[in-house]
Formats: sequence, structure tokens, C-alpha cells
Amino acid sequence: MNHRPEFSETDDVLSPQELQRIHAWWRAANYLSVGQIYLMDNPLLREPLLPEHVKPRLLGHWGTTPGLNFIYAHLNRAIMKRDLEMMYVMGPGHGGPGPVAAGWLEGTYSETYPNISQDLEGMKRLFKQFSFPGGIPSHVAPETPGSIHEGGELGYSLSHAYGAAFDNPELIVAAVVGDGEAETGPLAASWHSNKFMNPARDGAVLPILHLNGYKIANPTILARMDRDELDALLRGYGHIPHYVEGKDPEQMHQDFARTLDACLDEIREIMRRAREDGQIQRPRWPMIVLRSPKGWTGPAEVDGKKVEGSWRSHQVPFSAARENESHRQILETWLRSYRPEELFDESGAPVEEIRSLHPAGPRRMSATPHANGGILLRDLRMPDFRDYAVQVNKPGTGAVEATRVLGQMLRDVMAANMDNFRVFSPDENNSNRLAAVLEATDRTWNAHTVPEDDHLAPDGRVMEILSEHTCQGWLEGYLLTGRHGFFSCYEAFIHVVDSMFNQHAKWLDTSNSIPWRRPVASLNYLLTSHVWRQDHNGFSHQDPGFIDHVINKKSEVIRVYLPPDANTLLSVADHCLRSRQYVNVIVAGKQPQMQFLDMADAIVHCTKGIGIWDWASTDTDAEPDVVMGAAGDVPTMETLAAVEILRSRFPDLSIRVVNVVDLLRLQDEANNPHGLADREFDALFTTDKPVIFAYHGYPWLIHRLTYRRSNHGNFHVRGYKEEGTTTTPFDMCVLNQIDRFNLAIDVIDRVPRLQDISSHVREELKNKLIEHRQYIRTHGEDMPEIRNWQWSANPGAADQPTPQAP
Repeated sequence: MNHRPEFSETDDVLSPQELQRIHAWWRAANYLSVGQIYLMDNPLLREPLLPEHVKPRLLGHWGTTPGLNFIYAHLNRAIMKRDLEMMYVMGPGHGGPGPVAAGWLEGTYSETYPNISQDLEGMKRLFKQFSFPGGIPSHVAPETPGSIHEGGELGYSLSHAYGAAFDNPELIVAAVVGDGEAETGPLAASWHSNKFMNPARDGAVLPILHLNGYKIANPTILARMDRDELDALLRGYGHIPHYVEGKDPEQMHQDFARTLDACLDEIREIMRRAREDGQIQRPRWPMIVLRSPKGWTGPAEVDGKKVEGSWRSHQVPFSAARENESHRQILETWLRSYRPEELFDESGAPVEEIRSLHPAGPRRMSATPHANGGILLRDLRMPDFRDYAVQVNKPGTGAVEATRVLGQMLRDVMAANMDNFRVFSPDENNSNRLAAVLEATDRTWNAHTVPEDDHLAPDGRVMEILSEHTCQGWLEGYLLTGRHGFFSCYEAFIHVVDSMFNQHAKWLDTSNSIPWRRPVASLNYLLTSHVWRQDHNGFSHQDPGFIDHVINKKSEVIRVYLPPDANTLLSVADHCLRSRQYVNVIVAGKQPQMQFLDMADAIVHCTKGIGIWDWASTDTDAEPDVVMGAAGDVPTMETLAAVEILRSRFPDLSIRVVNVVDLLRLQDEANNPHGLADREFDALFTTDKPVIFAYHGYPWLIHRLTYRRSNHGNFHVRGYKEEGTTTTPFDMCVLNQIDRFNLAIDVIDRVPRLQDISSHVREELKNKLIEHRQYIRTHGEDMPEIRNWQWSANPGAADQPTPQAP
């Protein structure tokens, strides 16, 4: 059990000299923060403030910034006193002026951006660039040195912080949780991350709940809870809260310094007991609750209305300083209240008293390599994916669970990388057939266990919590600090993290244009339990739309793969695990599914991303009458079944089968450098022949990707169209008209020369659809000819062996 260290609440931790220095640093950071929001000239007020010195558009968030600056100053003192390796995650990321000011005071900003020098001209540029065309965003962003957490990501600060601390035994992550952010569902779940920390091998997270009382206009819930209720909530989450409350700077500096020292002592003792005494049972980690006024040190009131300590200070406390002389005078008085002449020398640089209150080199939080994870990134030690190949002697046969095969490869990736690779899943690792990884490691768990539990251990590396948000946040924090990971999820429920994916993709996109940001390992999703095999769970579990959401992002940072079988899945997964600076989405079924390509052919097919399957086509020596396209495992199977029907009924029909693994290859190279050139696309799909395309997701996405192509008018795409229920696997295809019978009918209707000779075949196929419906309603399963179907259109191949899993 942990005990709070004994200390007197009246003891002064800071000497008068230390108090003066830390208060001066805070004043300087606040001055620079206000200047960024308001000024474009006259940065040190060496002449009276004039209208042209004020920005014409005032943007930014002041309310949380002085609290962030206050915490930063005290963390710097602790780093220097204890020689700590520390990083800073700011949940209230809209307080962007603060970390930018801190980076400039520490010298990191000028090192990173030499034109923003530590002098008067550099300060002017620092101010003008903030929320200004051609400048930097108003919130914490990739452009901000020392950051891994984007300012729009309310709710994810704790999960990012814990992700950064996993497998980083010397790192302490100070995570500021805004009281508005604390109202979000993702944040509420992420408090439980402490049940997954192992103090023997992980770093530590010090949550700092900042209660400043208001959001944009409304009060915050936690700030209005009484102390006993709030204390019970935080202790229920497994923390020991320490409280710092007030407004008077001298008292607050002493109280926070004393409290921070106590928390760091507790963390050090927890780690000592784990590493020296072997006590790794879950401790009660310390945290800080800081209650300070919103917009602390800002104007008390403007135009007779309260500002400091109210919601009016959340963004720009007053917005007419350029045109309103009274407001401009308030601004000048506010800026001068920080006494900038004491903080910056004649050249505009911070005075020695301030320059000395930060650690050196990479110990600076604005320069920590953990916030630029590509610096620390090591390549994974990868097994040869070919060693896990499924034997395929005859295409279109067998019954192999592709993701179970992948699980064997992931097991060995895990075993070879036990300090920088983890797999993440919202309680679905085994359901998604990845249980083999548990042969290499257990599930991470540092809470209570009972004998019946399965594979739970403090040193486990499989991260499972029934919160997609928390899994995603952990993984992002882990990747951005220089490690590797893999996230499996049910396809329908990955939508829970739509906004988190948005922010990470934007982070990567922006980072690509920032030279000092080093590439990090890709964020790899495996979406399984997909739409076409959610027949048992029903309509609520049937949604392939995450692909559409992903495709909205720039092609430079996203890839979508639809491997049709186990060998293509292995090839794709190997590629994704080795890649950098992407979000890779892999969609693959976990149910037994026929196999199409041996490993050699799978590698060639995946390398191209798209290609003709000669063994299924009949157009080798002729122009095709129709092109049958497919993307996805079930659409591929139904396409081949349709081809077999057509080949048996119309032996002289010339059919070309094109399979797509890499979805973005369909886009033209003008919009996507990864896309196919028009001549290559036309060579596959022709310029004038009908194309019947069976697609895993919503059909209009294929039209969107191909609308510039010369033959787009002949594309007829079938996919999921929101028809689903609890039914049989094949009936899911029938309900959405992606089944073999409807695909064959589509070909009959689209190929002109078949229309006069196909009436009887068309009628036969319609009858099959009726027979199917009657059969499943009577027997509760698909017809034997559907359940047992395998590809048999290869002459003389009927007796060859079927694929076997390794």
C-alpha cells in the first residue's frame, strides 16, 4: 500500500531566490503567450501600443494557457533538481501559445526555426506567425517542438501519455487533463490505463487535472463537484490525488512545488519497490489536482464584465483592441503588468534568470527525442513471412482462416521485439483469430486476477481494453515515441475512433512537410469480423464504411488493402509492419475461406497491388467481352463463382478477371502518385467493355476512385448497400446483390451479344435466387452447393490437393 509522504503544508519548498526565478519564468511565458494572440509588431512595448501593432484577426485560446505555463515552469525545476527524463502532454491543447512560448524561452524553438531567433526581431516573428496566414496553428500541433498531442484531440491526453510511457522505463510523462476534456468518454475510460502499467519495465504518468472552471461558455462538471465527491471519483480510478488550489502566485508556487516533489517521490518509491524488491502488484499512482482561475493573471474585467475566472477568458478575452482605444489600453496595461523590461534584455533575449530555469539539451521538454519518435525508432526484427505460407496447389479451394495464419507471424514478430512492439485490440484479439500471439506473451494486466483468468500478467504485451478510443490512444502514443504496433478490431466498430484516425492522419500529413520531424512507424489496422461474415450478429455489426472515411485523407499518408486470402494477407502485413508514416488499413476475414494464390504468386500480386488472374480468365488470345473485377475476400469468391457459371453456360464468352489488393491503385496518378497511369488502367479494364465490379464496401467508392477513367461509364459496381440482418453468409451477399447469381445476371444484361441468347440462363439464375431464399428459411443454412462450392473451372485440376494452413 502507498502512503502519502509526510510534509507540512506550510513549509516553503522554494527559497526566495527560487521563487523569484520561477515566477519570472512564468511571467515571461505568459507575456509571450498574450503577445502571440494579440501582437504583430512592437513586441516589447518600447513605444506606445498603436492600432497597427495589433493583429487584424485575433485568434487563439488564453484561458488555459497561464495554467499550462505555470505547470511547465515547475516541471522544469523538477527536471533540473532530479535530472529527470520527462515529456509534457497537454490535453487542453488549444492553449497553444504556452508550449510555443516555453520552446522559445528554452532555445529549442530558435534551434528548430532559426528565423525565430531569441532577440527582438525573432520575438516579433514569433508573435506574428501565431494564427496568421502562412504561420502556425493556434493550438499545439506537429509544428510545436516537444509535442505528440494535437490541440484538437480533446479526450486523448491520458491514453497518449500512457502509450508514451509503456516500455520507456526512465520516462515520466506529465499529462495535463483539462476539466472540459475530462467530460469526454475517451478520457473517462483512459483513467483505467493505470491497471496496465508495470513499474518494473514502464515509465510513469503523472496526471495533472487542471480545474479552471469553464469551457467555451459552460461551467465544467468536475470543477463544480465538491471535494469529497471529486476525491472519491479519482481514488476510485486508482489514484492518490494531491490538491493545489488558489490564486495568489506566491502561495500557489510554494504549494505546487511541494506537491510536485511529493508526487515525484511517490513515483520514485513505486519504481524502486518494483525494480529492487520485485513488488509489481498494481500501486496507487499519485496525481495532482490544480485549481486555478480561468485566464489567470489576465484582465479582471472588460467593459464591466468579469473576465479572469470566467468563461469570457476561454478564447480571446476581448477582440476589439485594434479599433477600440479603450480595449487597446487594457491590452497594453495587461502586457505591461508582466514587467517585460525585467524579463528580456536590450536585444530582446530572455535574461539570465530565465535562461537558467530550464534543463539543457534533450532534457528540455521542448527538445525531448520522445516527442520526435522517429529519432528513437528501430526497425523491427522481422521473420520471413514466407515461412507461414499456406500451400495452394489449386486456386479457389480450401478452408483456411487467414487471420489465424497471420497470428502465427505476429507471434514471432512479438517474440523478436519484446521491448518495442505491442498488439492492441478492444477485447477481440482471440475473436479475431490472433490468439497465437499469446504463445509469445500474455495480455497486459496489473489489476486483480483469479485462477480462471486467461493469459494475464503485468509483463504481458497484448493490450486489450474494451475501449477502441483507449487502444487507439495508447497505440498513437507508442508510435509517436518511436515504437511499433498493430491494432485489430471488428470492422463495424472501428468507426468509434473516426475522429482519432482523422487527427493522426493529419498529424502525419503535416509532419511530412516538417523537416525536423522524423518518420515514425505506420499505424496498422486489421479490420476483421467484417461485413460479409457478420451474418450471426446482424445488422448492427455490418458496416464497411471506415474505408470511405480513410480515403478522404491525402494519399500520401493512407493505404487500404483487401487481401483475398491468407498468403496475400501475410505479404500485405509484412509490408505494412515495415512501412513508415502511413495509416494502413487491412481488411481480411477471420472465417474459413478458400485460398487463391500460392506464396510466389501472392507476392507478385501484392507488389503490383492489382492484376489479371490468368487462371480464372478466358481472354488470353482474345479481346474480353466483359471484365470481372473484385476487391475483398468474399467479393472475390462470388466473382469467381459467377465466372464459373458463365463459363459453363457460355463457353465462348471472353472473360477477364481482375483482382484488386491495393485499393488506391484504382485512382489515377494525377490525383494519387500511388495510382495507376491511364494506360495501365486501360490495359486492365479496357476502354469500352463492360466492367462488373464486386467490392467489399459501399459501391460508390469505386466510382469515386475511377470517375476520371476513360471507361468509367461502363463500370457497374456491386457492394454493400445497407441491406443486412441475422441470416446466412450467402444471404448477406444476396441481400446486397453481390452474389454469384446477380453478378452473372449483370454480365448477361451488359454484354450485348448475350442478350438475345441468354433468356433461359437468366431465368435459371433467377430461380436459383428463389430456391436459395426458400432453402435458408427452411433449413437455417445455405444450400450445399453454396456451402461446398470450390473453383473447378481449371481443366484436369479436380483431383489436386486443397490448401492447408501451416
